[in-house]
Amino acid sequence: MKTLTQIVLIALFFVSAGYSFSSDTVKTGIERVKFDPNADPEKDLAEAIKKASNENKRILLDVGGELCIWCHRLDEFIEQDEEIKSFLHSNFIVLKVNYSKENKNEKFLSNYPKIPGYPHFFVLSKKGVLFHSQDTGVLESDKGYSKEKFMSFLKEWAPKKNKK
Repeated sequence: MKTLTQIVLIALFFVSAGYSFSSDTVKTGIERVKFDPNADPEKDLAEAIKKASNENKRILLDVGGELCIWCHRLDEFIEQDEEIKSFLHSNFIVLKVNYSKENKNEKFLSNYPKIPGYPHFFVLSKKGVLFHSQDTGVLESDKGYSKEKFMSFLKEWAPKKNKK
C-alpha cells in the first residue's frame, strides 16, 4: 500500500507541475513540453513545417536543455501568462530542440547562426526558412522575462494575417 501511495503522490506532483503524460507529448517534438536529448530535430522540423503550412503559422525553434534554469523560467513565464501563451500558440508552432551534454544536436544546429546562450529562439517561416535569431537574454527582466519585451518580439515575428 505504501508503494501505491508513493506512486499517486508522485503522479500528483507531476500533474500539478504542469507535466503532461499524453502519448502525443512524448511522441512528437512539436508538442513536447520538455527538451529531449533522444528527439530527432530533423524529423520534428519536417512535422512542424507540415503543421505550420497547414495552419499558416511560423515556426519557433526553442533551443535549450533540462538543466538550464533560464529555459525553465521561460517555460514557466509562458505557461503562466494566458495572453502570451495564447498569442504564441495562435501564431507559432513551437519546436523544442535539446542542447545538453547528452546531445548537443550539433549537426542540426549547424544550419543556424551561432548561439550565444540558452535558451535561444530561431524564428522560421512556415516552410522552414530562417527569418531571425533571437537571444532571449534581451527579453529578460530581473530573474524572469519582461511581458512587454516578449510580446513585442512575438508580434514582430508573427505571420502577417490577411485582412479581408
